[in-house]
Amino acid sequence: MTEITRTFDLLDHLVENFPKDDILAGKVNGEWVKYSSHDYYKYAHYLAYGLCEVGLKEGDRVVTMSANCPEWNFIDMALAMSGIIHVPIYPTLSADNYLHILKHSEANAVFVSTKVLLGRLRPALDKMEQRPQVFTLANIEGERRMLEILKAGIANRDKWMEEIERRKREIKPDDWTTMIYTSGTTGQPKGVMLSHRNLCSNFLAHEKVNPMGSECKVLSFLPLNHVYERSLNYHWQTKGVSIYYAESLGTIQQNMMEIHGDGFCAVPRVLEMVYDKLYAAGKDFTGIRKRIYDWAFRHGQRYDYTLLKKANIFFQMSQWFLDKAVYSKWREKFGGHRLTVITGSSSIQPKMVRLFAAAGINIYEGYGLSETSPVIAVNDPAHHMVKIGTVGPVLSGVEMRFGDDGEILTRGPHVMLGYYKDPEYTAQVIDKDGWFHTGDIGELVSGRYLKITDRKKDIFKLSAGKYVAPQLIENMLRGSEYIDQVMVIGENEKQAAAIISPNFNTLHYWALKYKLHYRDNVELVTLPQVLDKMRKVLDEYNKSLAPHEQIKQFRLVTDEWNATNGLLSPTLKLRRGPLMEKYKDLVADIYGKEKTTSSGLFSAFKSVELPTMPWVKK
Repeated sequence: MTEITRTFDLLDHLVENFPKDDILAGKVNGEWVKYSSHDYYKYAHYLAYGLCEVGLKEGDRVVTMSANCPEWNFIDMALAMSGIIHVPIYPTLSADNYLHILKHSEANAVFVSTKVLLGRLRPALDKMEQRPQVFTLANIEGERRMLEILKAGIANRDKWMEEIERRKREIKPDDWTTMIYTSGTTGQPKGVMLSHRNLCSNFLAHEKVNPMGSECKVLSFLPLNHVYERSLNYHWQTKGVSIYYAESLGTIQQNMMEIHGDGFCAVPRVLEMVYDKLYAAGKDFTGIRKRIYDWAFRHGQRYDYTLLKKANIFFQMSQWFLDKAVYSKWREKFGGHRLTVITGSSSIQPKMVRLFAAAGINIYEGYGLSETSPVIAVNDPAHHMVKIGTVGPVLSGVEMRFGDDGEILTRGPHVMLGYYKDPEYTAQVIDKDGWFHTGDIGELVSGRYLKITDRKKDIFKLSAGKYVAPQLIENMLRGSEYIDQVMVIGENEKQAAAIISPNFNTLHYWALKYKLHYRDNVELVTLPQVLDKMRKVLDEYNKSLAPHEQIKQFRLVTDEWNATNGLLSPTLKLRRGPLMEKYKDLVADIYGKEKTTSSGLFSAFKSVELPTMPWVKK
């Protein structure tokens, strides 16, 4: 039996243990094209021979810029067994970032999936003196295709087979195999160097918490260039789970229904959108249907994985009835099966975890970084090792402790080799004893479950000397149905405040109920009734905050915050720098400072002062 110590060992593992017909699948012209375990093995090796034939050598760097598809895996495995460094990149970066990555990585070749993505990359390619070879997955006039490499590999199989087998024998687990460029919020992206051992030790550890078997199918839609989705793809391959690649983010539900999927990997924002749609659907019901639907929400938000068997008979009977009447209908919209959903990157609201769990959609919330390959901790509902509101127990084989200031430190085979061409910064984050400093602040709950409380660099101090952890407050506020996104501010100021992007679906429904008249969203968020409503929403949350943490003022904005406009990172985290720059006049207005320039961004908004509640203790 093949031992998995290098990523490409998965190919032998699949052929030996899971010789199935649909280990990978993607949509082509509206139809699912499936690849067997043997196809996967064969095409990866042919590509490896072809890479040799077109002149790529061990240690070369190859950039991939592609949507999720089976071919991404063929390329990934071909590069790994060839000893070539795989450098996958986001398709949403700026031209300057692309140029930096191509030059910094010293890219020898680039694989691009579509004409649109090639158009985004071309301005950077055109500025390079030594332009890398470019190959496209799609048929684009005037461009060389990946198919050319595949055909070259087939034609020259005998010429290069022994060379690839030699490389496979000589590649060691600790050898560098990929470079992940961190998206970051400031400065140029940094190249995180990961070895085979980094990746394999991690996915072999977190696959043990997943109850799915080789009879299952999953849908993959988060970018494979991010180590999070990539590690889960390796994880599923280890278990022989079939991986189907979604056509787009807009087809997730349709594709899940088509394949009758058993799970997927998501970020909280995706699950928040599902939750909002489920909640909004209930507003159209009347009479007994609405009462039952509302009951399903109330019941779900009291659910706990570990308490169902201990719950009273009424709760258990309610669970049975509501599953028949409501929750099973939700699952039908995603293919009908009970689901395993892995989530990370940022916090998810506990109420959502509870509701989805009650509905048979088990949430495996975890935590990690690109530099840690990536998982450090993960909840494990299947084995009753879960605590809602935390990111779960620390993963097997991973060491973790806290610094004097509460910073999470980790050590083990999952910690990166370092940052490419940056030994100074590497030494700043990995100390002499091998502990990686994550930059996140956390604590252990019940002596076992890791809870992330904030980013070390995001915690700010008010002018009175009190510290505020904005992420903790933001995550709490996003629990409101009226708030889509929020950024808490107040560094060196007297009090904390917030810039809020409302949930306009909920706000429109509320405005209709109270018969408010407005031309558009810009006018809606200036209405006194709306401002008063938002003040009351914040007032309720302030009751659970210490006096210095309470949101005393706020401003509403109508912009959508997303990765495309640069206000969220590719993993949908707040990019505080760009947000502060965009709303600098609003911030100046909140704190009574002179504005820089007129930006036209709702400067007519009046200040909304919330009552101080010094009697409320944390």
